[in-house]
Amino acid sequence: MSPLHFSFYSAFTLSCLGLAFHRTHLISALLCLESMMLSMFIPLSIWPVENQTPSFSLIPILMLTFSACEASAGLAMLVASTRTHGSDHLHNLNLLQC
Repeated sequence: MSPLHFSFYSAFTLSCLGLAFHRTHLISALLCLESMMLSMFIPLSIWPVENQTPSFSLIPILMLTFSACEASAGLAMLVASTRTHGSDHLHNLNLLQC
């Protein structure tokens, strides 16, 4: 395994661990999700260059588009929960109290 692949795998693993263990604020969960998307986008962009294929892959662009949509939806939820609950703590959000 090359050091480049190891860094991508470790970035994805660390962001998954951050999402699993540091879930106190909604903004930290959103940052972990964005780092997961970024750590998947960069290898998908580099993969055609490593394989020396001249074709352009559309998958990284689609992934970046979905990542932007996910970020905008997450920020909208962050603003809405901050307005209604007064903070972005995840323990304040309960689906049973709707």
